[in-house]
Amino acid sequence: MSTYQSFKLFLLEFVPLTKDAVHIYIGLLVLLIWVIAFRRPLGSWKSLIPVLVVAVLMEVVDLYDDMQWVGHMRWTASLHDIINTSLWPAVLVTCARLGWLRTNSKDE
Repeated sequence: MSTYQSFKLFLLEFVPLTKDAVHIYIGLLVLLIWVIAFRRPLGSWKSLIPVLVVAVLMEVVDLYDDMQWVGHMRWTASLHDIINTSLWPAVLVTCARLGWLRTNSKDE
């Protein structure tokens, strides 16, 4: 087992979440860090780029580990993880673009 996989299992021992939930939280965390740290609008499609980059990078490592330890790549599992990581950030960005999220306004 790779160091990356060992770290993921170690983390899951202390965090009372499923692997799917961890992917969801990582996606949301990356989006919020990006928006806050770089002062980007939540409604910008460009705010999803870091989320997708992190999701794909995590899955590249998982696919490599699958090939090394399982003997084949589990593409459907990786696609599932990319969707889990990216879905809610995409929903938030879409809602912000449609004006469904309140923003601070000086008029209030």
